[in-house]
Amino acid sequence: MKKNILGILGLFLAIFLVTALQNDSFLGAGNMQNLIKWSSLYAIIGLAVAFVVITGGIDLSIGSVIGLVASLLALMMSKGLNPATCMALVLTLSMGIGLLHGLLITKVRLQPFIVTLCGLLFYRGLARYVTDNQSMAFQGQDTLDRFFSGKVQVAANFFLPAPFFFLVGLAVVAAVFLNRTVWGRYLFALGNNENAARYSGINTDNLKILAYVACSTVTGLAGVLFGFELNSVQPASTGEFYELYAIAAAVLGGCSLRGGEGSVLGVIIAAAVIRLLYNSINMLGISTHLEYAIIGGVILAGVVTDELVKRYALRRRAARALLPETAS
Repeated sequence: MKKNILGILGLFLAIFLVTALQNDSFLGAGNMQNLIKWSSLYAIIGLAVAFVVITGGIDLSIGSVIGLVASLLALMMSKGLNPATCMALVLTLSMGIGLLHGLLITKVRLQPFIVTLCGLLFYRGLARYVTDNQSMAFQGQDTLDRFFSGKVQVAANFFLPAPFFFLVGLAVVAAVFLNRTVWGRYLFALGNNENAARYSGINTDNLKILAYVACSTVTGLAGVLFGFELNSVQPASTGEFYELYAIAAAVLGGCSLRGGEGSVLGVIIAAAVIRLLYNSINMLGISTHLEYAIIGGVILAGVVTDELVKRYALRRRAARALLPETAS
């Protein structure tokens, strides 16, 4: 296990233990189920953005895509459309959004920051327009509600929420893709040095497009999950700021914004840390006015510590490399 993963895992355990010791209700089944549910949802969008961060890119439109997908899904179902058709349409739309981002970045040569920032504004505005900025609810969809936001009993009086199983499936696919396929290795190579990757024969443009399509498709799935979990979708606010939590989970979990680094397990643990902080703030009676400051401070401390550890490790490796020359 990589050192940065051990570090973020240690942070998670420290926060977990302190909260458990301070509040007996923290370890209750209901609170644990809630923590697992929201950690899973955050981890899914963290994994989504990890695909593009590994290539050295960024996606700021994740929250707006979630809001658009959830709003359109609720709107179409309220019109009586077949749920399977609605699901296929919103996921196809999500893939199309990723394809559009990838083409604008690779063929028009626009910066990912600009493309996805414009997407953040456009998709949010589109969601508000098509719904007339009215709240949408998933009514009369009990079967789908149980599938996407229900619970599965795994032990006496303990149930695991549906998003957890979606996360497990996605994590396995992402880990196999990134670590066991040639395309995954190419993504890391692209992030490490795009020019070197291109000169070695890798089609870097196609890889970037693939990364953005994967990111938006997983985000679309997250939009469905968030929609059914929240049950009531507000086009103006559903998914707001989620892109920041996703990027924070990816970076805190070991994905370098310079590209070329990333870990599925690290992203999952980092997402759990972010949600655990929210939960702990409430459990410990800390003012909710401070929650953003605390979460931001912890994320910053984690990233700074990780960077310092990396620099220290690089200096040690450099010193060892000089030892034979010094000895001779």
